[in-house]
Amino acid sequence: MWKDIPVPFYMAVHFFEVLNPKEVLQGAKPVLSQRGPYVYRSFRYKTNITFHDNDTVSFLEYRKLFFQPDLSNGTEDEYIIVPNILMMGAAVMMENLPNFVKLLLSGALAGLKQEAFMNRTVGEIMWGYEDPLIDTINMLVPGLIPFKGKFGLFIELNNSNSGLFTVNTGMKNISRVHMVDSWNGLKKVNYWRSSECNMINGTAGEMWPPFMSPTSLEFYSPDACRSMTLVYERSGKFEGVPTYRFVAPKTLFANGTDYPPNEGFCPCMQSGIQNVSTCRLNAPIFISHPHFYNADPALVNAVEGLHPSKDQHALFLDVHPMTGIPMNCSIKLQLNLYIKQVSGIIQTGKIKPVVLPLLWFAESGSIEGSVLKQFYTNLVLIPSLLDYLQYIFLGLSVPLIISAAVLMAMSQVRPCRCLMGNASGLRGEHMQGAAFAPPPVTALTETLMQTHFK
Repeated sequence: MWKDIPVPFYMAVHFFEVLNPKEVLQGAKPVLSQRGPYVYRSFRYKTNITFHDNDTVSFLEYRKLFFQPDLSNGTEDEYIIVPNILMMGAAVMMENLPNFVKLLLSGALAGLKQEAFMNRTVGEIMWGYEDPLIDTINMLVPGLIPFKGKFGLFIELNNSNSGLFTVNTGMKNISRVHMVDSWNGLKKVNYWRSSECNMINGTAGEMWPPFMSPTSLEFYSPDACRSMTLVYERSGKFEGVPTYRFVAPKTLFANGTDYPPNEGFCPCMQSGIQNVSTCRLNAPIFISHPHFYNADPALVNAVEGLHPSKDQHALFLDVHPMTGIPMNCSIKLQLNLYIKQVSGIIQTGKIKPVVLPLLWFAESGSIEGSVLKQFYTNLVLIPSLLDYLQYIFLGLSVPLIISAAVLMAMSQVRPCRCLMGNASGLRGEHMQGAAFAPPPVTALTETLMQTHFK
């Protein structure tokens, strides 16, 4: 189960289409329309599995995604108007460079007919498209975009691994099983401004140590470049199997002002979004909950078309507390691009500063089929039967105990009756030893004994 996870995972992607791109260039509020979902079946498997002498094991986990037309609301060939991510991201990254460099870029953008918004297919945005802008930017500002070829938001997600994880096996200490020892050889990352924020805590996000308490759980997310802590919300059941539900606290993406421990993730803007530019090539990318759920209302009000909802946009993990195995989960994140007018780059027009949602995705999975049946049988049904059996055995043992007590009592009473029955026969006989001499019998006692023993 650990090597090849038998749980069917699906990734559902929702895009935000900009309905008024021309007006946004003139300073209007962006109007968004959610498109999708575009659903992908996710297969995960581990390779390079190496066990070490210090009670740890290393592995690379790969993920392959396959489009599921029957589960999707649309196809990968559909066109969507979104920000020109490369151009608008590069513009913000170059904001503090000398004006002549920005003017050179602006001229090059005009020659390449680059605009602030682009109309591309879902497949191109997801898996990449050729863009001459990449070579142009690398020529003008070497190293600004350290890659070549295609550009796509998920181009590095498919058929790739999430880094080399080394985790504890729990052979010597079961309470440490699945806990991350290092990631890519690192005990800490160096993306953030504090030691606490750079810590690699918890597991790799697949399983947790058994005998969990209803408090919190932690895992390291390479996609978010940080460790995350979820908190216990409630107990429940999934298909009859008892679970603890863990959810994201409101402080997960809070800024350093509202939640000082998060100061290390800054520079920050409003609460509810996290700046991940330090681990995303310095691009002005922010992550958040979908539709800015649990975020500062100013982020929601800066655009039109968002409707945050706990039922639709909150992430959760339902974990079986005895084993630490997730039974049902849905991890949801939103990608956002910070865009604005940049002086010297005329293509940015009069765009007002805004954190613009690009898309949000949900990776969901639950144990089902024969695995669920086996899980239920071994961890719910059999223990329940054993509980019932102990009461049945206890019920059966009560009559036996009572019968044994009655027999014991009867065995103690019979000798007394024999002694009494022989008492009249022994009267007048000479017995040795004063201790065995019958007591004197009065006339009344004589009459009563004659009545009962005629």
